Amino acid sequence: MTIQELYQQIGGSYQQAIGVLRVDKLVDKHIRKFPKGGVVENLLAAGQTLDRAKIFETAHAMKGVCGNLGLVGLAALASELSEEFRPGTPRTLSDGAVREKLAEIDALYQRTKDGIARYEG
Repeated sequence: MTIQELYQQIGGSYQQAIGVLRVDKLVDKHIRKFPKGGVVENLLAAGQTLDRAKIFETAHAMKGVCGNLGLVGLAALASELSEEFRPGTPRTLSDGAVREKLAEIDALYQRTKDGIARYEG
């Protein structure tokens, strides 16, 4: 499987990743490191307690990492939670809706991790 095929399988944007990282070798290196980075796990853990500051901090970090890697679905979901929990901004989602977003993130993350595992072969 090529790196471009991986991105097709996981619903990512290879063009976005290469636009940021510039070289296939760096895209390959960083996409392989993504499951071990803990950025998604940190957000999911923060979501367990609905700690406003922790969710904002971890969602914001996840948005950046996923955006740089072209993981557009995960970046978009992280962005939604980042904005929902941005300091000084009133919440618009119920706790249940936040938990649904976290479940969406977890499912997409599992799909992404599985794709990366197949890519690593």
